[in-house]
Amino acid sequence: MPQSIAANPILVEATRGDMVESFHRGRYVVMTSDGTVVDQGGDIDALMYPRSAIKPLLAIPFVESGAVEAFGLEDKHIALACSSHNGEEEHAQTVKAWLEKIGLSVDTLECAPHYSLSLNAAIKQASDHVSLTKAHNNCSGKHSGFLSTAQQLGEDPSGYIEESHPVQQRLIKVLEEMGDCDLSSTPRGIDGCGIPVIGMRLRDLGLAMARMADPAGLDAKRIDAIKRIRKGCANAPFMVAGTGRFCTGIMEECGENALVKVGAEGVYCAAFPKQGLGVALKIDDGTQRGAEVAMGAILRKHGVIDDAKAEVLKKYLTPVLTNWAGKYAGDLRPAF
Repeated sequence: MPQSIAANPILVEATRGDMVESFHRGRYVVMTSDGTVVDQGGDIDALMYPRSAIKPLLAIPFVESGAVEAFGLEDKHIALACSSHNGEEEHAQTVKAWLEKIGLSVDTLECAPHYSLSLNAAIKQASDHVSLTKAHNNCSGKHSGFLSTAQQLGEDPSGYIEESHPVQQRLIKVLEEMGDCDLSSTPRGIDGCGIPVIGMRLRDLGLAMARMADPAGLDAKRIDAIKRIRKGCANAPFMVAGTGRFCTGIMEECGENALVKVGAEGVYCAAFPKQGLGVALKIDDGTQRGAEVAMGAILRKHGVIDDAKAEVLKKYLTPVLTNWAGKYAGDLRPAF
C-alpha cells in the first residue's frame, strides 16, 4: 500500500525572516536505465498522474513515424511537441505555420484557446488585443505532434484526443515500453488539454526517463528518435517553455546535458544523458515552485550543474521571495 503523504519527506522550505514559514513534501527517484535506483525520497511506488512532464516521451511516436522528415520539420517543431509553452506569439505562430505544413489548420486542434499562463505574456496579449486561437493553448505543440503522426500514418485525425484513437493507443504503448510496466488497469483522468492522463508509479516514470538519458538497450529506431528529441529540445529551449521559465533557462545553460520538463500539480521529469540518469518527482501539494526547487537540487546533487552554472541559474535554483515593494523577505530552498 502507498505510504501516506505525511510519510513523504520535506523537500523544499520557504523562509521568512528567521523562520521556516511553510514547506513542500514530496517524493522523487533518480534511476539508471537498468532499473537501479541511485537516489530516492518518499514513496516511489505510489501511483500518480505524470501530466505534461512526460511530453518528451509522448513525442517518440511523432519522431519514429517519419513525420519530421516527411513534412520538412525542424528542431523547433520537435521542441514544441515536447512543450508546455507560454503561448507567446512566437509559439502560436510557429504552431499555426506547422499545421499548414501538414495540410491542416488551427481549427483541427482539439484543445481550447486560453490566455498565457505567464502573467506578463497574458497582460501583453490583453493590451495588444490579441485574438486568441487554439494555437495559444500551452499544449498546442504536443497536439500538433499528434496530428502530424496521424497525417503521416494516414489516420483520420478526428477525435485524436480520445483514448480509443490510434494516436493515444500508441502513446500508452510507448509509456509501457519505456517504463517496463502494465498500464491497462491504472487510473484514468482527463488532462487540461483534453487528452487522457494515465496513472503511473513514480518508479516506472523514472525508468522511462532513464531510458531517455541512456537508450542503449533499445532498438535502433527508438534510439534515433530519443536522440533527435534531446537535440531538438536543446537547440530550441525557448519553444519548450518560454520567457522566464525554469525548463527553458536550465536547457539554455546545460544544452543536451539536461532535458527537463514540468508537469502540472507539482510533477517534474528529467533525463541527464552524460550521467545516464532519469528523474521523476512529485510535490504532494501540487505546487510548481516546490517542484522546480527540488529539481534544481537534484541537478546540483548529481553533477549536472556545477558551481559556475549554479551562479548563472540561481534565480531558478534558489528563488528569493520578496514583498510587493520588491524588498527581500525570504528564500525557497531545498531541504534534502
